[in-house]
Order: sequence, then structure tokens, then C-alpha cells
Amino acid sequence: AAQAIGKIPLDVQTMNIDLLSLTAHKIYGPKGVGALYVRRRHPRVKLAPQIHGGGHERGMRSGTLYTPQIVGFGKAVEVAIAEMESEAKQLTTLRQQLWEKLQTVENIFLNGHPTQRLPGNLNISVEGVDGQALLLGLQPVVAVSSGSACTSAKIAPSHVLAALGRSEKLAYASVRFGIGRFNTAEEIDLVAEHAIATITSLRQATQSQKSKVKS
Repeated sequence: AAQAIGKIPLDVQTMNIDLLSLTAHKIYGPKGVGALYVRRRHPRVKLAPQIHGGGHERGMRSGTLYTPQIVGFGKAVEVAIAEMESEAKQLTTLRQQLWEKLQTVENIFLNGHPTQRLPGNLNISVEGVDGQALLLGLQPVVAVSSGSACTSAKIAPSHVLAALGRSEKLAYASVRFGIGRFNTAEEIDLVAEHAIATITSLRQATQSQKSKVKS
């Protein structure tokens, strides 16, 4: 839900959601503030407080409320929902532009469904290339990740990619591109050009090393 708000429609009733967590910075709001939806009926979800003290937030989370952050979060939600449809179309177009350009290189695989995905998310696996090496090669030009921000520090390959049927080798060879509200078609071209050059260079280096080992 934290990734989905403002990007795809969310309805807690029709989707039968019991708990839903949101964070402001995912929709260009202030960092450090979020929200938790808790179903109150049919059935009611009961929670125990993790932070005790003054009884704020109906006793669920004590501590002085950071009003400026909350107001900023609320405004970010308003903007995200108002622009969701047009922004989703724009991000989908840019994502497809990037994917089409990357496909000019052999043995690059899309992770996830071609269309049933977040508009600005492109996750790929590149055969014959280590994901961390590709990440380092891209970083001078592109802000890119080898996984989600909350799990990218883990050494193990993504369990999500494993569940999608990717081999361990391809799971390690994955990178995620996140396209945002302020990105342009020109930037997508730059990213694609640099990514293709980096992939080609890494594959050539790997092949050269294999040849040396054989000789």
C-alpha cells in the first residue's frame, strides 16, 4: 500500500483491507510521517500499543503530534489522488520507453507482469551480469536499486523473484528502475543508453576473464 497510494486506485472497503500502512515520502510528501488504517468493524481489528505514555492517538501511539508533517502529508495525498490518472499514464509511457530500449540487448528479462504492475516500476534481470556490478556501473548517472529500499541491504537474492520462478543466478542479476513524477523522456533515453553501455561492458569483461582462465 505504501508503494501503491497515488499510483493505482485503493479502496479499503471493496478490497476488504483490514490494515493498511502509508508513508508520505512515497508521494513526494515530507519524510518521517505516515498513516495506519485499521478496520473498525466487520470485523474490528484490535491492536496493542507499541509506544506508551500520554495516551495520544486514542492510546495507540503516545507522543506529541508533528502537525507540520501531518499537514504536508495530507496535501501530498490530495495532489497524488488528483493527478493519479494522468500521472499513471505518463509513468507507464516512460516505463515502456525504457523497457523497449533495454530489450535491444539480448537476454534481458522483465520481472513481473507486463501490465499489472506499478506504473513507474521496472524490474529486470540481466543474464551474464552480476546485479551489484551493474548497480555500481550505473550509479554515476542513474539512481537505481538492486531491490526494494527496505531489503536491498540483504545478501540473499529476492524471495519475490524466486517465487516468480527466477533462478538464483537471475535473481542476483536483477535491478529495479523507479520512474517518478519529474522524470522526462530525455532522461529515459540517457538511462537506457548508459545501462546498455554498462551491460555490454560488463559482459565483455566477463567473457574476457573466462577466456583467460581457459587459456
